[in-house]
Amino acid sequence: MDESAVLGPVDPQLGQKPAASILRVLEQKDKNEIDDATLIHADMAEKALRQVRQCVTWILEERVGRDRAAVLAETLSQGTWTHDYPITFEEAKEMGLPVSPAIPDEIHQLMALFPQPARQRPSVEYIPLPYRTRPAGPSGGAHSA
Repeated sequence: MDESAVLGPVDPQLGQKPAASILRVLEQKDKNEIDDATLIHADMAEKALRQVRQCVTWILEERVGRDRAAVLAETLSQGTWTHDYPITFEEAKEMGLPVSPAIPDEIHQLMALFPQPARQRPSVEYIPLPYRTRPAGPSGGAHSA
């Protein structure tokens, strides 16, 4: 990991809502006051959080051991930060992630072959749930005065 790079949390998102935040609704409200759609989303959120936590644990356990991998997976996947939070090299190192600034020159040379254009829009696009298309305009496309 280059020292100027950042990592991000891997907390699952359901539409524009963090899975961890959906589950917090269940803790804050009586179940009978929660609509069915939110309960369904909470079920999906619970599954998504579990799947991501298991995957991150599996990825990390060979490098840091099972117990440490489980702690890191919890931190990275369960809504500790907002989804766009930048985890710096130093912070990743302090957390115990197996990061190293030693990137071979060949990697930098390879990356230089594929310059990235400056982005004018966010790298993550959210499609609202439920997905709806825009209603069709008047036939003929002309607006009446």
